[in-house]
Amino acid sequence: MSDTVPDEQPAPHPAPVGPEDDPAAPAPLGVPRTPTGNADVDAALERLGDADHLATDGHVEVYEDVHRGLRDALTALDARPGPPAPPPSYPTASPSSYQSRS
Repeated sequence: MSDTVPDEQPAPHPAPVGPEDDPAAPAPLGVPRTPTGNADVDAALERLGDADHLATDGHVEVYEDVHRGLRDALTALDARPGPPAPPPSYPTASPSSYQSRS
């Protein structure tokens, strides 16, 4: 046994944690966004990608914006005139024919 005291070395400091090493850092989820063919809907879905680079507390603003855009796109669909109604497939009696009966 030796009476000499070993040289004390300071404890090593952990390396600084960068955003790519931080498990709590924002990271893309990798969820594919398939185009729908509707420009308004596709723009709203692409906006979801903005949440990939934000902390969790920033997601709410993006989600509310996307929800608003999708709601507006659906409202616009309701505002457009649809195709004309098909004619009935059976003959209809005119109201005047009922009045001529005695």
